[in-house]
Amino acid sequence: MTLQGFFVAAPHDTGDPVMGHYYEMASADPSRPQVWGYTDALSLAPGEVLRLHAMSNAPRIAVTILRDGLTPRPVWQGDIPGGFAETPAQCSVTGCGWPVRLELPVPQDWASGLYRIRMEVPGHASEHMFALRPGAGAPRGDILMILATGTWCAYNDWGGSNHYQGLTGPSGRDFAPHVSILRPWARGFVEWPADAPRIPHASPLRTRPRYPHMEYARASGVSKKYASSGWGAFERPFALWCEAEGIRLDIATQHDLHAWPEVLAPYSRALIVGHDEYWTWEMRDHLEDWVDAGGELARFGGNFFWQTRLSDDLTVQTCFKTRAEAEDPAMTEKSSRLTCYWDHPQVNRPATATMGLTGSAGVYAGWSRCAAHGSGGFTIWRPDHWSVADTGLGYGDVLGAASRIFGYEVDGIDYTMTHGLPHPAAGAGLQGDLTIVGLSPATTLAHSTGPEDADAFIGTLDAEEVAQFVHGKVTPETIGLASRGNGVMAEYRRGKGAVFNAGSCEWVAGLIARDGPVEQVTRRILRGPWRG
Repeated sequence: MTLQGFFVAAPHDTGDPVMGHYYEMASADPSRPQVWGYTDALSLAPGEVLRLHAMSNAPRIAVTILRDGLTPRPVWQGDIPGGFAETPAQCSVTGCGWPVRLELPVPQDWASGLYRIRMEVPGHASEHMFALRPGAGAPRGDILMILATGTWCAYNDWGGSNHYQGLTGPSGRDFAPHVSILRPWARGFVEWPADAPRIPHASPLRTRPRYPHMEYARASGVSKKYASSGWGAFERPFALWCEAEGIRLDIATQHDLHAWPEVLAPYSRALIVGHDEYWTWEMRDHLEDWVDAGGELARFGGNFFWQTRLSDDLTVQTCFKTRAEAEDPAMTEKSSRLTCYWDHPQVNRPATATMGLTGSAGVYAGWSRCAAHGSGGFTIWRPDHWSVADTGLGYGDVLGAASRIFGYEVDGIDYTMTHGLPHPAAGAGLQGDLTIVGLSPATTLAHSTGPEDADAFIGTLDAEEVAQFVHGKVTPETIGLASRGNGVMAEYRRGKGAVFNAGSCEWVAGLIARDGPVEQVTRRILRGPWRG
């Protein structure tokens, strides 16, 4: 299959859309029409300076900056210097090092939001983006949306390496434990491709599972990870739905939460959407402090899983993941900042303490051979709970099945059943009271009956990793413990505040599909009072 656009094959690429390794990269040919750019910060505030680093084959670059929304609104247009610049082979790790082509003080009247930077030269165009935090004294929105930039950085494969595949290590084919923000976003991260499939897909039983989103990506010249992370996949469609509903959102990033906890202070309610898999210790500290003081977090996201570290200037994210015990210096230092599972014994900070749920009690549903033929929604166990009471759903009904909101990664908790109702199990690591509203099965193990339906992508590896890092060894018993999971919709009360956790990445699919009950629950959580 011929790769499209500026996508190239890694030296070890197999050509397979799922297991192969290809990526987007600037051309080394200075005569080829191209333009690329990035900012040196993921977010800014009015009065700060936007610095756009760029390279192109052309001497001038046409730039348009737009505030994204139902109707993206241009706020700045201009013609800036261009020119070719070399791109380091390890730019995913070190950054691109391109020159600053534009320095623009952000006007005080620019409203908080997600801003897209369109760059054009004859024969090529590309986009970058940055978040704009609310300015001091600016009118506040109803809710602060916190963008899952930890996961954006982990999945961005522009330049060849991310936290999943890479060009690093002795073999030149290892994933990168260190990734830089000083590079472009891969195609599909800023804007969702119009005809692209989402991840959930149930292949026919007793056949090898397919991954239509990855097949589409390789054939169409889109990042392999377009459906796993980024503004286009999750936050943008949710934000557009909110705009249509008249719900005013301000925008900040996880990186802001890490460095400036005061970003939360003016808000009584905050919002996280989609796939927030990667968090730093500081992000959790600052979020917990805000919730304990009375804040309410609405989370429509899944897979709260990995601890990361950030460089002092917030430009490099570190996560050794499953190589942490062998390679992360924090392991030999016996530090709790080990960049591995939150539920790793050395980290000793259960994910459930912050969100009430954890990715290691899930995590897959609706794709591969991982509960792919499940209901696609949350089975309702407490229909009298305030979050769903006016939907008409009863005990055992399923919320969001038609729009497949349950997947592709979900968060759950160990639980017990008493008189037909689920309750969190003792020793689950909670620091408050959790009420389970909805719950459906999930797993880390791709089910197989034999070679004809075996899955090489997920297979048994994730279950084995959870068994090793959480339960201490890989045995049939611990594989069972690691693979029998769930995804949960729950209210979690801690301190003076609360988290309403709809623990699924794909909740936004219900809003895209205009699934009435899903929209009704979303409105209730975002707009209404939370009755504990």
